[in-house]
Amino acid sequence: MLSVPSTAELARKLPKVGVASVAPIVPVVDITGWDGAPAGTRQRIARAVDDACRSVGFLQITGHGIAAPIIERALSASDRFFASPLEDKLDLRPDRPEINRGYAPLGSEALAYSLGVERPPDQFEAFNIGASSLPPGVPDPSLPLFAPNLWPSQPGYREALWDYFQGAVQVSRTLLDIFAVALDLPAGWFGSFTDHSTLTMRSIRYERQPGSSEGLGMSEHTDYGIVTVLYADAIAGLQIIGPEGGWHDVVALPGALLVNLGDLLAQWTNDRWRSTIHRVQPPPPGTVRRSMAMFNDGNHDALIEVLPSCVDTDHPPRYPPVTAGDHLAAKLSGPRSATRADATDTTAGRLPAD
Repeated sequence: MLSVPSTAELARKLPKVGVASVAPIVPVVDITGWDGAPAGTRQRIARAVDDACRSVGFLQITGHGIAAPIIERALSASDRFFASPLEDKLDLRPDRPEINRGYAPLGSEALAYSLGVERPPDQFEAFNIGASSLPPGVPDPSLPLFAPNLWPSQPGYREALWDYFQGAVQVSRTLLDIFAVALDLPAGWFGSFTDHSTLTMRSIRYERQPGSSEGLGMSEHTDYGIVTVLYADAIAGLQIIGPEGGWHDVVALPGALLVNLGDLLAQWTNDRWRSTIHRVQPPPPGTVRRSMAMFNDGNHDALIEVLPSCVDTDHPPRYPPVTAGDHLAAKLSGPRSATRADATDTTAGRLPAD
């Protein structure tokens, strides 16, 4: 029987089960009390976030405010869903690959295609949900970025995932407020670009397939939008490309969430901040690895132009203006059709040969 321990059990086991150590390359930032903190505290938090975004593009956050029971309920509900018969899960697969809702079966994507890299199909299955109401100016709910959610009949599943999703959305909004201070922008500056943001969450399950010698758990890619808030089990698998070009194992500290930046924010900041290449190796045999990734990708109609504060005579604008929705749609197309994504690449030679 496959082992799916609780997060508390994973935390206790972390030093002694052969899990990769927490990479010192990924800084830890405590964001406790950001909203009511004095100016000096907010500046210290913002500077720490700026340092992490400049050097790595990944950070761990504590003090995020999502209670452990909310995380556990979402994970337990996901465990039950993924354990259900395949035919039941396939009933929740969207009828078009560009629709980012419902069930994604094992091997249905290869995320490396978003970087123009050919890889075997990725070895994960996922369930995707998104914002439940249409933003202004989007009258057609069949549009791929705003399609209705596809919920299973499993009791409690919708409520459990939705509670965690809402918490992760709030964390992303706090991070955007911190980003504004870190980038010397007016308070709340990102609000007008994200007040009807494309919000998507993937509950993901990784399991090493018997006899399989091909395919990563998730092949190398960058995230597409502004910011990702990620819960991940304390099991080895996630790896990032560091500033020197090598792969680093990343396991979050107990209770911490991982945060990474997307291509859209890298373009916005003219590469002052990094959209980091990462991948997931299959977990050890007999072990399941779970994660929940919430993507805040900006308003579909927001025009993203390089920030004036990130441009000078030595750093002219590197990217043309783009709407967030067009960028996201282009990025999503490649991994699900096994074709090169027709979207701007921010990796600038950082993609490793292996």
